[in-house]
This record gives sequence, C-alpha cells and structure tokens, in this order.
Amino acid sequence: MARESMDYDVVIVGGGPSGLSAAIKLAQLFKEKKQEKSICVLEKSAEIGGHILSGNVFETTALDELIPDWKEKNAPLNVPVKKDAIKFLLNDKLSIPVPSFLMPTMKNHGNYIISLANLCRWLAEQAESLGVDIFPGFPAAEIIYKEGKVAGVITGDMGKDSKGNEKDSFQPGMEIFANESTVFAEGCRGNLGKQLIKKFELDKGKDPQHYGIGFKEIWEVDNEHHSEGLVMHTNGWPLPDDTPGGSYMYHAENKQVLLGLVVPLDYKNPHLSPYDEFQRWKTHPSIKKYLKKGKRLSYGARALIKGGLQSLPSMDFPGGHLIGCNAGTLNFSKIKGSHTAMKSGIEAAKVISEKIDGKDVTLDKQLKETWLYKELYKSRNFNPFFHKFGGLIGAAMNVLDQLIFRGKLPFTLNHPVPDHDCLKEAKECRKIEYPKYDNEITFDKLSSVYLSNTYHEEDQPCHLVLKDPDLPIMHNLEKYDEPAQRYCPAGVYEVIEENGEKRFQINSQNCIHCKTCDIKEPSQNINWITPEGGGGPNYPNM
Repeated sequence: MARESMDYDVVIVGGGPSGLSAAIKLAQLFKEKKQEKSICVLEKSAEIGGHILSGNVFETTALDELIPDWKEKNAPLNVPVKKDAIKFLLNDKLSIPVPSFLMPTMKNHGNYIISLANLCRWLAEQAESLGVDIFPGFPAAEIIYKEGKVAGVITGDMGKDSKGNEKDSFQPGMEIFANESTVFAEGCRGNLGKQLIKKFELDKGKDPQHYGIGFKEIWEVDNEHHSEGLVMHTNGWPLPDDTPGGSYMYHAENKQVLLGLVVPLDYKNPHLSPYDEFQRWKTHPSIKKYLKKGKRLSYGARALIKGGLQSLPSMDFPGGHLIGCNAGTLNFSKIKGSHTAMKSGIEAAKVISEKIDGKDVTLDKQLKETWLYKELYKSRNFNPFFHKFGGLIGAAMNVLDQLIFRGKLPFTLNHPVPDHDCLKEAKECRKIEYPKYDNEITFDKLSSVYLSNTYHEEDQPCHLVLKDPDLPIMHNLEKYDEPAQRYCPAGVYEVIEENGEKRFQINSQNCIHCKTCDIKEPSQNINWITPEGGGGPNYPNM
C-alpha cells in the first residue's frame, strides 16, 4: 500500500512546551509579515498533554514573552507560590531545615504550581487559533532525507502484528514533507533526535548527555495538611551520598499535592531500584504526615535531561533544529525545564522566519544572546559538582558557586563518563533490601502503572528492541544482576525461570515511555522506538 503524503512549510515533531511554543511564535511571525505559510505539529500521544509529566513549578519568563496577555486568555496558572521550604533528610526519621538563602536557584517567588499537561493543552488551543494544524496520535517514526538534508518525517505504521505482518486494519504511515524546516521537539531522549545527533555529530567535542529519572504522584490530602502554594524540596535520605538526587512536594489547588523524587542515572549500584527509593522516601515522617488519610490519584515517571551547557549539542542541522529537552535545555540547578524549553522554541521560530527571509542565521548563535544561555552558563558546574564530590560536599560547592560567585567561578567542570558506563559489577556492591509495600503510602509497580492509564495494542511489534537478544541473560544477569529489573519504573523487564532455564521477558504493554532503559542499559542493548500512535500513558493532569 502506497504512502500518502502531505506538504507543510514547517513540521514540528512533538506537542510539548518547546514544540507548541515554536509553532505559536512562527504563526505570530508569519501573520506579522503577512506570509502564507503552513505549520503542523505531530504528537505521538492520543491527545496533547497525554505524555507530559513534570513537577511542575513554572517560571513564566518565556510565556510572558510568547503570549503577554496569558492571564486574560485564561492560561491554567492558578496557584502562585506562597512559601519555599527546603529540608535535608538525615536518615529515615530526622530532617533539618536548610535556609533558603543558601540555595538562590530554588527560590520560587513569582512562580506558579501548575499541571504542565494542562498548560500544553492550552498552548495547543492558542496554536490552533493561529492556524496551526495539530495531529495527536501520529508519532514521527522515520526521518526523510533529501540531498543530505532533513526534508520531513514519516509517521508510524498502524495495524501490524507482533511479528511485523500487516493485519486487515493496516494503515501505512504518511510522509510529511517540510519545505522550509523540520523541528524536533520530542522531549528527553527523543528517538529521532538521538539519530540526528549521531548522524550529524551534533555532540562532537561535548560531554556525553546526562539524565535522571523523575517520579511523580498526585495525592488528594486531608485539609489540615494542605497548604496551597507551599513548595518543598528535600535532598539526602534515602539516596546514598554518591547518588545525590532530590525530591519535591508542591501543594496545588483542590487539596492536591504533587510529589516526586529525581534519581540521577549515573548511579553506581546495580541493585538500586529508583522506583523503590521513591516509595521509601514517602515513608519519612516529614513527607508521610501530608499523605496520611490521603488518596493517591495518579502516577508517572519520565527521564529528564540534566547535562547542562557542557552536554548541549548543536541545535542546528541541515534542514532543521533540535529544541527543548530533545537537545537538553533544562536548568538542573532550578530543576526547571519548561521555561527554557519554551524559550528554545521561540528562538527556533525566529531563526526559521529569518532564514525564510534569506538571512544567514543559526539557532546556536542566536541562543547565546539570550537569558536561556546565561542561565545554563551560570549553572554549568551544578551537576558536575555533585557527580565529582557526592551529595554533601557537592551541595557545599554549589552553595559557594551559586551564592557567592553567582555562577561565575573561573572554571568549568566536566562529567565525561556516560550514565550507562557508571554501573559497577553486582559483586562489588551491597544488595539493597527494600521494605514491603503497605498499600497506604507505598505501592507496587503494577498498581502504579494502572494509575498512569497506560495502554498499548497488544498485537503490535515490540517497541523495545534488543540489539542482541541473548545479552540480558548471557552477560547482564551475571555481571550486573540484570539491572533492567530494577531501573524500569513500570515492571516492563523481568527475568523468568522456566524448567531450570532463565529468560528475559519484555512486558512492553506496561511501558510508560520514560526512556530510562534506552539510557541506563550498560551495554546500550535496548533501543526505544515509537510504538503505534496513541499508545503509552495518558496523563490527565501531570
């Protein structure tokens, strides 16, 4: 069956904050210049926002620039931050407050506690009102190249069985051609973005990219424990000092709290389970008191990109641009990436518009003149300090850097080891015994996945592709006790024993598209590719 095709002037892959901001800004610029240009946004989720997961305390810097009258247009920013609280968890019972002036990047006055998914839905409405075509349920599965340049994408086929045969319902993907530019805004560890980085050597001379896995739950809590507008962060327990992560608890509207833990994916112990560290964190008295008698409403997890300036690839390639977390614009010292992602989309739109006008401009050069670049520069040593010195000393060094020197220390540290190379062998590391789930504060993976509304058509090709199917049992099991059993937050990977033989099982229907396996697998044996359109989680308010 032949593929159908469509032509647009600009094709944007991904309906998150960066992609939608690029679409809106382009539409605004085309309207100002009275240019008849077409824009489309492709989104793999069944609806805009369905795959969006973020903390989220939102800084309005980029939104103010993009849509200055966002308040009059009823943007879903309803809860201003009223109070910041920072705690260091000494152990499973004790904590000490940290004066907020020691961590200037964590001050949130003027910010809002929001659902980023709902903000993206609102941004999509603004884009459509400007004439942008938005197609949810259409993942970009392949890149179209013409004469060495990116010329568009091919959306994923629908209706193939698990062996790749065409079913009666088969529909081939469409060719979506871009006459001017293709913008990749897939989010962290985008499937096509990583191909572009490799093909065009966009990361040449850079540090490898670095990641964390971020968990999130939404709880409805008892009135007496709810303090709308409170933003609380913790670090320390339960993570070991050589794995310095951090947590958050944001008190939103409607008696809801948004809480989660970020675990850096350069951790060393293959016995560590990020999911179980998150569940254990909730049992600390400083956290548990808010959740008692509460009801868990939602669960999700997503890799986040935190390499910063030293890992930022070139965002220009022949035929288009990488933007947002597909490139790595998150400011990890703030644990915020939405405003920076939006700004990268705004600047990409300006560059595309200027190129159409015949100007010789690049996104890399233009970004260096913006507050986005200045933010990343000031925070460039934040992640390397933690990696090099651990949690306590790393935190002290960051206080010195951010508070005293304002991010202007006369040197730049590097973090040259990729996350997947950081694991030690299992025999060198202590095993970790995690407590049983109590089904009140802590819960197992499968009941959590249920709350993510994850669905995949079962009879379709597996979107988690093993380069070597024998490697998990023949290599990883002996050397690392097969860490996929633990680093996956959705119970996708299991080692099953049958008739005295062990085999590696992939429960791809559980996948919540976090991309952790693609990042952390020590031999880089797992390749995450897009499943059929509309598959995966469906987050209502994350």
